[in-house]
Amino acid sequence: MPQVENPFGQVLVALVTPFTADGEVSWPDVERHIDRVITDGADGIVVTGTTGETSTLTDAEKLRLVEVAKSVSGGRAKIITGGGSNETAHAIELYKASEKAGADGVMIVTPYYNKPTQAGVLTHFRMIADATDLPVILYDIPGRTGIPIAFDTILRAAKHPNILAVKDAKGDFSEVSRVLNQTELLYFSGDDSNALPHMSIGASGLIGVTANVVSAPYREMVDAVNRGDLPTATAAHKRLEPLVRALMTHVPGTVATKYILHGLGHISSPRVRLPLVGPEESEAAQIENDLALVGTIEGLDLSRFRPDRNAAAGGALPKVHGTTR
Repeated sequence: MPQVENPFGQVLVALVTPFTADGEVSWPDVERHIDRVITDGADGIVVTGTTGETSTLTDAEKLRLVEVAKSVSGGRAKIITGGGSNETAHAIELYKASEKAGADGVMIVTPYYNKPTQAGVLTHFRMIADATDLPVILYDIPGRTGIPIAFDTILRAAKHPNILAVKDAKGDFSEVSRVLNQTELLYFSGDDSNALPHMSIGASGLIGVTANVVSAPYREMVDAVNRGDLPTATAAHKRLEPLVRALMTHVPGTVATKYILHGLGHISSPRVRLPLVGPEESEAAQIENDLALVGTIEGLDLSRFRPDRNAAAGGALPKVHGTTR
């Protein structure tokens, strides 16, 4: 079955939200970081997602991130707002406001914690999609939300004209193939280690954490897949493997990514918001050991890496915190 035209891009960065040492959003760092990853090869930016620490951002911060990303991108990349809420009414408010702020698309995470039935999940998706004219990506990440999007639910959701894609962090490749065969949905890999395997069975691209550190090899991988050049795509995948392991294995991806970005001088502080904390000594050592195995990657100069474990230690409480309405 032919897929719809892709309005999201193919190399999408699940953007970290840089903070100051005291836990406030560092807007100059946000601007520099967005510009760097786009220049490096990204054609889509997902703000306020899991990696962006959406659960500890205020609504005002979420909307400003959309505005800043839209301004910095200058049309070079699509701006997708992620996160949402496990309260349908609140999610609708956020996405409608994000559309006004300039978002090019929305990513709806499966409602978390309250564990609705699949009928509730489907209703949540449909009502949000009804409330916006923007194209929608469904985010299937049961490891964090507690519930998957069932196959039948995906098929039913796919009938909504605004629901065009799924970000898959479930890792069920046989289900991805079934959905791609039976719907026009686009698929995006939500697991950095599975980006190439997902694309090899028909996914349109990735929404990646590692692309915060370096986007160029993902651009190379996607472009190679597009032209049917599997050896080149596989070579990029292999070069990225130890970097993916460094970011995604030892601590939450947000924590490791900020630790590395700060060590490379790309952001002014590695701080995360509580209850996330920076890597402990043993975890930082594991991250650094994996980085030592990374070879030559275009756009990444690890000779510049200067880790600062003291700066990364602990977490921070901003002056105003939580997801207040």
